[in-house]
Amino acid sequence: MDRTETFREHIGNGYTCKGDFITLGGAILDGEAIGHAPINIPLKTLNRHGLIAGATGTGKTKTIQVLSEQLSAKGIPVLMMDIKGDFSGIAMPGEEKPFITERHAKITLPYETKGFPVELMTISKQDGVRLRATVSEFGPVLFSRILDLNDTQSGVVSVIFKYCDDNNIPLLDLKDFKKVLQYATDEGKDEFTADYGRISAASTGAILRKTIELEQQGADLFFGEKSFEIDDLMRIDENGNGYVNIIRLTDIQDRPKLFSTFMLSLLAEIYNTMPEQGDSGQPELVIFIDEAHLIFDQASKALLDQIETIVKLIRSKGIGVYFITQNPMDVPSDVLAQLGLKIQHALRAFTANDRKAIKMTAENYPISEYYKTDEVLTSLGIGEAFITALNEKGIPTPLAATMMRAPMSRMDILTDAEIANCIAKSKLVKKYNDEIDRESAYEILTKKIEQAQEIAAKEEEKKQEAKESKRSSSSARKSTAQNPIVKVLTSATFIRGAMGILMKMMKK
Repeated sequence: MDRTETFREHIGNGYTCKGDFITLGGAILDGEAIGHAPINIPLKTLNRHGLIAGATGTGKTKTIQVLSEQLSAKGIPVLMMDIKGDFSGIAMPGEEKPFITERHAKITLPYETKGFPVELMTISKQDGVRLRATVSEFGPVLFSRILDLNDTQSGVVSVIFKYCDDNNIPLLDLKDFKKVLQYATDEGKDEFTADYGRISAASTGAILRKTIELEQQGADLFFGEKSFEIDDLMRIDENGNGYVNIIRLTDIQDRPKLFSTFMLSLLAEIYNTMPEQGDSGQPELVIFIDEAHLIFDQASKALLDQIETIVKLIRSKGIGVYFITQNPMDVPSDVLAQLGLKIQHALRAFTANDRKAIKMTAENYPISEYYKTDEVLTSLGIGEAFITALNEKGIPTPLAATMMRAPMSRMDILTDAEIANCIAKSKLVKKYNDEIDRESAYEILTKKIEQAQEIAAKEEEKKQEAKESKRSSSSARKSTAQNPIVKVLTSATFIRGAMGILMKMMKK
């Protein structure tokens, strides 16, 4: 048996599946696709998370597109974080071109064109289904971690949440939170001190500044009602295809705090909402996080710990999370260790540091007698990648250089008219895009403060009236009391005496 046949058997043993699976492409040996060596990934292991990495222009976006199509076709919904805005074309059928026909002939896989059900979503001012969450849904622990607060400040946030719970005050958006924060050290200081102890103005000031920083990144658009229901991510269309939910994030690349806040809240909400699945036959939802370094670059230690914890636990709920980035080193090692499927596109070595990074990357993959991994990493073509996954028993598969299959859908974005049409047909837009601003902490405390001010003003008015009344009565008493000299001069005795003297003088 020659080397090619040995290799084909080697790949067949590693990637043959008894249960349901998706096919990503065909194996490559010595730079050429060998045919009849499909790279199959069992559906049951796709909740074990994954990594898609590679230099710019090596085909990562098309790989995500292929994965999403394969999952949707199996009835598995997808949630895609589209930061570059180049993923919407999955809604429309592609076009079979000669290079696609040639590629699929090499990997001996059939090809068809097909569009998939798409829901366009947003957490900013872009058009699409508006995704929101309330402050109270975050809870004090997660909200404190997002703001990167110390223990003392986190304790104040817990008191704020407790006060709102105890007094049935809805805490919905950031203006609600800021209002309660200010109330705790101003008008409501005595109330808080009596029930919860004294709250430091320095602590509330620091928390307020962190909240404003988050607000300036656009979080005021995200916090509020109507809260998005996780079940609406799990929809299947009338043809049995899972919906591909695309969150349009092209305008928040320079606002990593908002992106990490949203991602963490979404993962936490999914984890808290979904029931335990155990070892089910396929995932309930697969999430793709493009430009994953935006989450990790400016994340605090507390935030990273929270992400790592959720990634570890969420797979038991049937949720797969896939990170897309240029270099695997962008993902913290504790998170990287949780990723079962790794798809590594080409890396480019322009500097000594690049070469060191490539050697470190190669060490993340199984040793193979068929490849010099660090060398092949720099020679992979566009649309080619190293793949290793978990087989049906949870054992890592052999490393396979792979020629990826081409997407069935359009390899370009939707036009503005197509986007508008997609949004116009959406049932979720009608459900979520009406902004709700019901009475909550801001309105309740504002009214409470106004009422207190009115009472204080009335009491002050009464005091002023009492003072005026006292002053008036005093003046009246002074005006009615006669001068002693006047009293003598006007008395009857004095007048008779004076008249007597006057009469005597006249007789003389």
